[in-house]
Amino acid sequence: MPQLPAPDFPADVRARLEADAKEVIARYPDSRSALLPLLHLTQSEEGYVSRTGIRFCAEVLGLTTAEVTAVSTFYTMYRRGPSGDYQVGVCTNTLCAVMGGDAIFDELKEHLGVGNNGTTPDGKVTLEHIECNAACDYAPVVMVNWEFFDNQTPDSAKAMVDDLIAGRPVEPTRGAPLCTYKETARILAGFPDEREGAVEASGGAGPASLIGLRIARGETPHASIVHPRGEARGDTGTEGGE
Repeated sequence: MPQLPAPDFPADVRARLEADAKEVIARYPDSRSALLPLLHLTQSEEGYVSRTGIRFCAEVLGLTTAEVTAVSTFYTMYRRGPSGDYQVGVCTNTLCAVMGGDAIFDELKEHLGVGNNGTTPDGKVTLEHIECNAACDYAPVVMVNWEFFDNQTPDSAKAMVDDLIAGRPVEPTRGAPLCTYKETARILAGFPDEREGAVEASGGAGPASLIGLRIARGETPHASIVHPRGEARGDTGTEGGE
């Protein structure tokens, strides 16, 4: 059955979002280029991209709701339904899976009592499997609200989600301190992270990711990792030593 038009935000919320949207749109020569950050902005209000959020983006950008819906359903960073304060994503792409990502994901599903894209009854944690996080040198990797938790095990991942649910401090392996999913969405919309020390703690690639660059620059002495054919362990170069 056809749906009724989406309801609007309450007047005070609408006015606040319009002021923020005006700031975002001003960054672009073409207003429709602001759609991605505006979707993050609406997500920071509701925790996901609702029909109301889609209507808002369409109206302020002069687009159709169909155009906005097409974009919001294409990118996996936009949630399609209510989600938890902490989005726990387990990489199950090839290397992370081989190194234990599949085991982590399976054990977290059982431990939390939810399936993929499921949220715990208290609304704290949403669990999902995600594709490559470009952190293969730290596999297996878990991300919480897009912050890295490297070299995880099933036990460390379960302890981490228990801490999140209990409200205990949880520190990423590298990067800024954790904030809620709504707060993360506002940062992704392009607004500054105003928490003290958060920007300074952000950083980028870790040491394992940069070792190749440092070797190439001659900054780090290194030994040969792969022996030339026939020289390792006294091999003669013929099969079976013949």
